Amino acid sequence: MQLAPPRPLPHINVTPMIDVMLVLLIIFMLIVPVIVMQVDLPVAVNSQSKPQEPDEIVLSIDRHGATSLEVSGHAAPGIALREQLATLYRDRTRDRILFLKADTALPVALLEHALVDARHAGVRVVAAITERKVTPRM
Repeated sequence: MQLAPPRPLPHINVTPMIDVMLVLLIIFMLIVPVIVMQVDLPVAVNSQSKPQEPDEIVLSIDRHGATSLEVSGHAAPGIALREQLATLYRDRTRDRILFLKADTALPVALLEHALVDARHAGVRVVAAITERKVTPRM
């Protein structure tokens, strides 16, 4: 009587899984420092002062990421920023400019999130508001 040849034991090939995990690890190692990085905006040295228009919309973002909109000199809290901007820019035909005033220690992710909301609301141009560098007089 002949015995059947032994069956090979099945095994799982983990090499492709390890390759994928290493690629993901490298991607996260490169991306995470960029997300946490702070924006160090330059301070304007020779900026020209421009008078404020009565219908300008200014988005202010503080160090902690709290947003507020200033429309015609009146401040409004930044709750549901995308909806507020969409309402403001829905009927604007003359310009679709948003003036951005952000803190210099603001993380990039918060700034990017606000700009994405502005783009989805219909903003076409984002202008940065700078502060004049204070030079000591002698």
